[in-house]
Amino acid sequence: MIFGNEYQAKKSQAVFKIVAILQQHEAEIFIDKPFYEFITQGQHLDLNVNGVFEGDDFTADFAISMGGDGTLLETAARVDSKHIPIIGVNIGRLGFLADVNPSEIEQAFENIYKGSYTTHEHSVIQIETENGDKEILSPYALNDIALLKRDHASMISIRTSINDEYVMTYQADGLIVTTPTGSTAYSLSNGGPIISPGTGTLCLTPVAPHSLNVRPIVIPDSSVITLKVESRSHSFLAAVDGRSTSLHDGTVVRISKAPYKAHIVRFFERRYFSILREKMNWGIDLR
Repeated sequence: MIFGNEYQAKKSQAVFKIVAILQQHEAEIFIDKPFYEFITQGQHLDLNVNGVFEGDDFTADFAISMGGDGTLLETAARVDSKHIPIIGVNIGRLGFLADVNPSEIEQAFENIYKGSYTTHEHSVIQIETENGDKEILSPYALNDIALLKRDHASMISIRTSINDEYVMTYQADGLIVTTPTGSTAYSLSNGGPIISPGTGTLCLTPVAPHSLNVRPIVIPDSSVITLKVESRSHSFLAAVDGRSTSLHDGTVVRISKAPYKAHIVRFFERRYFSILREKMNWGIDLR
């Protein structure tokens, strides 16, 4: 199964290379309908695949995500709890999750057929709501779940409890609950710590808190976080890996570890801290 977004024309070159390699191995190839239409109608190119699919009712040996980390997050949401390994082809910018660069496509897919790859498990978190008038249609996040003020609204109050123990009421533009995978994303840009994968933790990172004494909190990922928001605009946003839903005051939000993990394929023996050094430009004099 091939997934991609419809914003970068250069992905069309990479998808043809992947399709050609898979066809050499007589694989069945199916592609997400919007991505297929982007290539065939938007780019006016012919792409020979076995079929086109829509929605989330599918099964496959591998899911191929073509884009950046955002595309991989969308792919993980579509894969959901199916336990399908995800191959991330990085045609975006930063790329902590997408492991395969365009120049490495041939080697990566040859490694698939040789069995020369590893699959890493990544914790997923989920959001549940009570007393609200809206259901979160896609409630699982590989990176983070954030409760945020609406545009042009004043800061919100977020009453926070962990395992039914009251912690504090954040006065802030929002609150991010992040997994270790998401610790290098939105949380990091708001002063949160980088958390090594496999640590079994979550982090609560406030967004622009009113008090300078408020700092991120790292907790076990077995915790259940209960949040209740008050806002002068009487509504707020719940962003699940960037997919936003508007919720009303009085909605009780619970965030906890999901009952499954995402499976991301890794190649080339890249290690976590070497990826950090590369992506974060550690040790490079930028003066």
